[in-house]
Amino acid sequence: MIQSMPTPLQVDIITIFPEMLSGFIGASMLKRAAQMQAVNFNLVNLRDYTTDRHRTVDDRPYGGGPGMIMKPEPFFKAVAALRTPDARVVMLSPQGKTFNQTIARDLAGARHLILICGHYEGIDDRVGQALATDEISIGDYVLTNGTLAAAVVIDAVVRLLPGVLGAPTGAADESFCGNRLEYPQFTRPENFCNLRVPEVLLSGDHQAIARWRAEESRRRTQERRPDLAP
Repeated sequence: MIQSMPTPLQVDIITIFPEMLSGFIGASMLKRAAQMQAVNFNLVNLRDYTTDRHRTVDDRPYGGGPGMIMKPEPFFKAVAALRTPDARVVMLSPQGKTFNQTIARDLAGARHLILICGHYEGIDDRVGQALATDEISIGDYVLTNGTLAAAVVIDAVVRLLPGVLGAPTGAADESFCGNRLEYPQFTRPENFCNLRVPEVLLSGDHQAIARWRAEESRRRTQERRPDLAP
């Protein structure tokens, strides 16, 4: 019996800077994920959904203030052209829920993601009200535009798709899985600058190694990220 390939995750990225992502999605793990048909990327230039000859995507804010606000009309047209019944429309925004591994796993289970990337002083709020199913921030700091944030979300989500990392459990022991940081990792040589690899990792005793890794994961989490420790 011929086994059918799973349907790839469709990822549409709406941005005025598609060139910022073309190299990113065309390299390393993301390139391999696309080649193996785990994901299909579509870079969408928001300016293609404007109607004036200047391809205007921004205007002055009502109520005054510095900077420019991204207009709602192009976003509404772009999402209408791209949206499917299964689509999750994710707006990258400083006001969104803070992105973490749990959200990444949730998005990796979707069939279609449409990422909305802002710029200037922000996006007209009606875009979030009427279009977004999810609003995400990648941290408490300000970026030049949401395209950079979209890159972070794409990387975190795609690596969780089945088969992308190779081994079925490739992402199972990484940091933030199970609310713990990952244990320390070492490779050759055994002794470098008088810093030695822990003897237990050279012992060949897999049970002892597993116990050491679990304890180091617990200790490191308590020391570095006590907010994650159970």
